[in-house]
Amino acid sequence: MKYLSIAVSLLLLSASSMPLLALAQQESAADGPLARAMPGPPPSLGHGSGRLPPFLRGIELSEAQLDKVFAATYAQAPLLREQKKIAFKAHAQLRALAGSSAYDDAKASALANTAAQAMAQISLLHARLEQQLLAVLTPEQRKQAQQRRDRRQGLPGSQRPR
Repeated sequence: MKYLSIAVSLLLLSASSMPLLALAQQESAADGPLARAMPGPPPSLGHGSGRLPPFLRGIELSEAQLDKVFAATYAQAPLLREQKKIAFKAHAQLRALAGSSAYDDAKASALANTAAQAMAQISLLHARLEQQLLAVLTPEQRKQAQQRRDRRQGLPGSQRPR
């Protein structure tokens, strides 16, 4: 009788875990190689959560244009990441130096310059990317992008669309 109750318990346990197993298999299939090969918009275009850069939002882009935007954005991603790491590290070291008892003005100045140069590189990379992306657009689309930029710049900072 004892073995029968153990067997019934195991059967009930396995039956109750079946929906969880099926759910886990569905999630792993959604992230698998077939899901990555399926057509659709690129997973991310570099400006956060799968969206286009702000000045391109709301502009109808062809698939070829989206591919060019994707390629330009991702070609620049390693350069941007490297500069962001340099800036972050320099800022962190500067904060640590400012809070330490062994403060050295020359070292602090060098760290501030390193961070500033990295930020300047980031700004330059953003400007280059924007120019590359504008080159992908038709004249009508460029006009739309300029109108969107003009409208956005006319708004006070607190009213800017996010």
